[in-house]
Amino acid sequence: MKPLSSRRTRIVATLGPATDEPGVLEGMLAAGLDVVRLNFSHGKADDHRQRVQRVREVAAAQGCEVAVLADLQGPKIRIAGFASGPAQLKNGQPFTLDTKLGAQDGDNKAVGLEWPQLLNDVGPGDTLLLSDGAIRLTVDSVDDSKVHCTVVQGGKLADRQGLNRLGGGISADALTEKDFADIVTATELNADYMAVSFPASADDMLAARRALDAAGSEAYLVAKIERQEALVELEGIIRASDAVMVARGDLGVEIGDAELPGVQKRIIRLSRELNRPVITATQMMESMRSAPQPTRAEVMDVANAVLDGSDAVMLSAETATGDYPVKTVETMSRICEGAERHRNDNRSEAMLNMHFQQTDEAIAVATVYTANHMNASAILALTESGNTALLMSRMACNTPIYALTPHKRSERRLKLCYGVISISFNPGERRGAEMIDHAVATLVKTGVVSSGQRVLVAKGDFEAAGATNTMKIVTVD
Repeated sequence: MKPLSSRRTRIVATLGPATDEPGVLEGMLAAGLDVVRLNFSHGKADDHRQRVQRVREVAAAQGCEVAVLADLQGPKIRIAGFASGPAQLKNGQPFTLDTKLGAQDGDNKAVGLEWPQLLNDVGPGDTLLLSDGAIRLTVDSVDDSKVHCTVVQGGKLADRQGLNRLGGGISADALTEKDFADIVTATELNADYMAVSFPASADDMLAARRALDAAGSEAYLVAKIERQEALVELEGIIRASDAVMVARGDLGVEIGDAELPGVQKRIIRLSRELNRPVITATQMMESMRSAPQPTRAEVMDVANAVLDGSDAVMLSAETATGDYPVKTVETMSRICEGAERHRNDNRSEAMLNMHFQQTDEAIAVATVYTANHMNASAILALTESGNTALLMSRMACNTPIYALTPHKRSERRLKLCYGVISISFNPGERRGAEMIDHAVATLVKTGVVSSGQRVLVAKGDFEAAGATNTMKIVTVD
């Protein structure tokens, strides 16, 4: 079994050409990678199949489990391509988005548009953003096939760049035909999480869940918050999801950079209040795509995401196509550990005044409270679904939380939860005190507890999700 990490914040990293290089995956997993992300915006189905197979081979060799997150492309609105390479747009010049222009016929005056619906969603005076907000256009007029604009902020515009409207308001279904096909692929790959891009409401997440059910998938749903409209419907979207991602790229473009830090904190806070794991993503270590160390600003960004209450932080192009994927994971892990020494989840005290409808949540809160007020060396959650450990992770806990589960899927899902270390556990025919003794013995074998120390055990009287109803204090013998 791989040695247990002391880091509590989880690390998600995107697979790509850089991780295909010999020895890279081995190094990333050894550095503490918890979740791999498949970006369905790039690559073919066979690429993702090969990468998942390779991840599982490496994980098995290292004696650990790694969760798989399949990230659907969603209705990403893009321009088409240019005939002679990237176009250089200058401030004040006219530029046209043309739905009838060929896929590679663009120039510095016009480019094709792959989303005809845009003609109905924008009007004179609107601001359109390209290349993650680096290029700004003001809409002058719209006719039956073209959006006529003036360049306000120019720059180099390359093929198939994403397009956003400042303030949101572009109508698009959350799932495209490509997404439905990718859901089938992700189901075949036994993905643990499925991320839905650009949901605008809870209905979008419910539609995605129906698509997962139809495909036979058991994946948990991640809502990527990246549209202005999603902020209006935020609580409903979170409740309709199993986890949340603060997708700061498109979100920052739509709401503006100045609003993004406060919105990030709001999303994280509400996700934790509703007992959902939350990932902070996008350009966290961007400079490490080509440099062996991050900027001080990037160090602060990662640390602040941890201090805000993120369960996980995510790497995108840094590992998918960057020059230093292993070192980037190592560096992010080190920054997370440093920030964790100063993290304080102020929800803990508030929970003590709550009235609980669920027995497992009451037991989880009582266990963490007891652990924080006595000299316990570990919390041991015997769990079927992983929910008890997840509930414990919502509170500030000074004691390590070990989730023992007989289900590999639950073990992998918990890889996204702050402060939880999941361990494979086979109780066999053991029940009651005998099962607790066996669980404690399993923890002793890992080397994290020893004779004479006290362990808090949370368990249920019968095997079922949400059945945790007992807390017991055990002295290791």
